[in-house]
Amino acid sequence: MTLVVHGIPNCDTVKRARAWLTARGAAHEFHDFKKAGLPPPLLDAWIAKVGWERLVNRQGLTWKKLDEATRVGVVDAASARAVMLVWPSVVKRPVVSWPDGRVTVGFDAEQWEGLRP
Repeated sequence: MTLVVHGIPNCDTVKRARAWLTARGAAHEFHDFKKAGLPPPLLDAWIAKVGWERLVNRQGLTWKKLDEATRVGVVDAASARAVMLVWPSVVKRPVVSWPDGRVTVGFDAEQWEGLRP
């Protein structure tokens, strides 16, 4: 399995994460889920592994631009999934699929030291 960084290229956290991996010689692929889409089976796997609460970025600009009814309606995995599929930028970034099957959300260099291949 290949290390895959999922996110959008203009996200500063994604940029830092990718630079960190590159600096350590960790080969990785990049999946731009804003352009290439967010496949429902992939999102389902993330929800199962890390939980929908961890994936929804309630601090981001996309979340803040959503209408109040949509934001208030995100109360469980099904409602969060629906919003993330329509607005992939609501997903906290980066989401990383590690070769050992683990999934992480966000960039934490200290945590990643023990995960990188």
